Amino acid sequence: MHNEARLAQRSSAFTLLEVIMACTLFFLVAFAVLQLVTSGLVAARKLQQREPDFGALAADLVLTNQIVEGSDSGDFEDMFPGLYRGYSWSRDKLEVYSNGFFRVDITIYNDAAKGSSERRSSIFLYKPGSPPGSATKGR
Repeated sequence: MHNEARLAQRSSAFTLLEVIMACTLFFLVAFAVLQLVTSGLVAARKLQQREPDFGALAADLVLTNQIVEGSDSGDFEDMFPGLYRGYSWSRDKLEVYSNGFFRVDITIYNDAAKGSSERRSSIFLYKPGSPPGSATKGR
């Protein structure tokens, strides 16, 4: 009887191998969940980073009746204080055909990025009330 009780007591306990396997499985699942949470936080932070849009720089040209050929530049602090820190812009306005047909090249610079990145876009605008430019040679 004494041996049977001893065997029953021994078989009801976990072995060292079972404990190690359970701990390994637990930590694998825990680190997988931590990786998911970390990648979710990184994605949420990327969504919160605002970048200026070309439309903000094109809007004032679209709404005017005249475009004067030339270049202008600035930073976004003038238009949107505190919203797009570290960003600047430039616009080159060129008459490409007669009668006020202009190409506007817009460049947005990210001065805060490593190596100063830039994005470019062009729009075409027809503004017949504009003063003559280089395409009409001042006529």
